[in-house]
Amino acid sequence: MSEEKKSLNFIEQIIEEDLANGMKNENLRFRFPPEPNGYLHIGHTKAIGISFGLGEKYNAPVNLRFDDTNPAKEEQEYVDAIKKDVAWLGYQWENECYSSDYFQQLYDWAVQLIKDGKAYVDSQTSEEMAEQKGTPTEPGVASPYRDRTVEENLDLFTKMKNGEFDEGEHVLRAKIDMASPNMLLRDPLMYRILKKSHHRTGNDWVIYPMYDWTHGESDYIEQISHSLCSLEFKPHRDLYNWFRDHVYEYSKSEYPLTPKQREFSRLNLSYTIMSKRKLLKLVEEGIVSGWDDPRMPTISGLRRRGYTPASIRSFIETVGVSKRENVIDVALLEFKIREDLNKNANRVMGVLNPVKLVITNYPEDGEEILIAENNPELDAGSREVPFSRELYIEREDFKEEANRKYFRLTLGKEVRLKNAYIIKGESCVKDEEGNITEIHCTYDPLSKSGSGTEESKRKVKGTLHWVSIKHAVKAEVRVYDRLFSDEAPDSHKDKDFMEFLNPDSLHVINAFVEPALVNSKIGDRFQFQRLGYFNVDNDTTEEKLVFNKIVGLRDTWAKMNK
Repeated sequence: MSEEKKSLNFIEQIIEEDLANGMKNENLRFRFPPEPNGYLHIGHTKAIGISFGLGEKYNAPVNLRFDDTNPAKEEQEYVDAIKKDVAWLGYQWENECYSSDYFQQLYDWAVQLIKDGKAYVDSQTSEEMAEQKGTPTEPGVASPYRDRTVEENLDLFTKMKNGEFDEGEHVLRAKIDMASPNMLLRDPLMYRILKKSHHRTGNDWVIYPMYDWTHGESDYIEQISHSLCSLEFKPHRDLYNWFRDHVYEYSKSEYPLTPKQREFSRLNLSYTIMSKRKLLKLVEEGIVSGWDDPRMPTISGLRRRGYTPASIRSFIETVGVSKRENVIDVALLEFKIREDLNKNANRVMGVLNPVKLVITNYPEDGEEILIAENNPELDAGSREVPFSRELYIEREDFKEEANRKYFRLTLGKEVRLKNAYIIKGESCVKDEEGNITEIHCTYDPLSKSGSGTEESKRKVKGTLHWVSIKHAVKAEVRVYDRLFSDEAPDSHKDKDFMEFLNPDSLHVINAFVEPALVNSKIGDRFQFQRLGYFNVDNDTTEEKLVFNKIVGLRDTWAKMNK
C-alpha cells in the first residue's frame, strides 16, 4: 500500500476505490441528516466534519437533510438551531432537504411494495408484535395478518392514509424474513398512524414513515453516493440495502445511482451525556438554563461558553475517523480551545476574588496610564491601563507568611505588578473575624516596566495581575466546572445519570475588570491574565458586563499525552 493511501482514513479509501472502479467524481454526493428533535451536540460534530470534510476534499456537494418523520418530537425551533450551528462551524450545504418533501414518493413506493407482495398491513398490538419477533437465538413467528391479500392490504393502507383508523390500530410492515438472524429484517415497520400536526406538512398526513424506510430512500432520491453514519446503524445496513434494491427496480431510470452505507465510530466524550432525550431532561427540569447553557455539550452551549469553530474543527480532525468505539478525554477539547485562544485572544486583567491593596508611598491622588501588550502572539498592538494608589488583587495572591515556594505577595518580600512596578508587602488590616480587608505595601518608583532603568530590569520571582479601584469596572463572572462528576455518567446500569450531577458546576461571582473591557461585545473572547480564557455572555447589557469562563490556563491533556 502506498504511503499516500495509508494516510487516507478508511472512508476515503472506500471512495478512492469506487473512483478507481469507474465512479465519476461528479457523482460524489454526501449529506448530513439530523433529526430535528433537539439541539446538535459535540457528538454530532464528528458526523458533520466527516461529511462536509469529504465535500471539501472532493469538491462534492453536501446536502443538509432533516429526517423529519416524527411530528410528536420535532419542531421548527430545532431546524433553525441546527442550520445556525452547521453554518457557525463554517460549513456550507448545497441543498436544504427534508424527508417530509418525499412523503408522497415514499407512499407511492410503499404501495408498489404491497402490490409486489413485499409489504402488508399488520393489525396486532405493539405488545403482540414484540412477542412474535423472537430473540437473537430464536426465530420470530409470522404475524396472523402476514398473508393478507394484496387487495386487502391496499384497502387498509389507503384507509390508514385517509385517517379512518386510530393510532396503534394498524401498521405497515415489510415482508422480509421472520427467521433472519438480523432481527431488523424480521418484517420491520414501515408506517405507523400518528394524528399529530407536522411542522412542515401540517395535517396533510396522518401516517408517517419509519426511520429505516425513510432514511435510505431519501438518500436514494437525493442520489447520495456514500451514506455515512455511526456504528450503531451497522446492523441496519442489510435493511438499508433491501429497501434500496427493491425501490431501485421501480425507479432506476430516474435515479440510476444506488447509495452505499458505511459506518464510523461515534464520538464519545468523558464527563458528558450525548443522549438528546437526557439533555432535554436537564433542560425541562431546570438543571441548566436552556439548550445553550454553557455547561451543555450542545454546539449552541459551546458557542455561548466561548468555544470557536476553529477549535472544534481541529478537535474533530485530531479525533479522526475510525471503526472502533472509544471515549475521548474532554481535556483534548479543552486543549484545542486553549491552543486557539492563546494565539487569538487579547490579554487583559480582571480580578475575580478581590482584596484591596494600598501602595502607601504612591501619591494619594496620583494616577498614570501604563501601556500593556494585547497579545504577544499577534500584531495586536497595545492598550492603555490606568494605575493608581489603590488596587484590587486576588485574595489568593497574598499571605502574611509563606514558605519559599510561594512566589506571590507576602510581608517583607517583593513581587512585580504586571506592566507596572515592583512592590513590597509591609502590613495588612483585618476585620473582627480575622479576615484580611486591606494590604499595605510600598513601591519602587524606578522599577516601572519598560522604562529602561536598571531597576525596571530587576528580576523578582512573582508577577501579579491587578485592577485600579478608581477605574475598575464591575462584572459578573460565571465560573463553570463539568456538569457531571463521573467520567461516564451514562454507563451505570444501577444508577440514573442524574445522580452524578456536579453541585459545583457553576459559581457566579462579582469581579472587577480593567476599563478597556467596558466596550466589549457579546461573544468577544479574552485571556484574563493568570486566570484563564473568558468570553462576553449573551446576558450582557449596557448596564452589566457578564463573562463566562471558557477554560483555565492549565493544560492537563498535553501533559498526559507527552
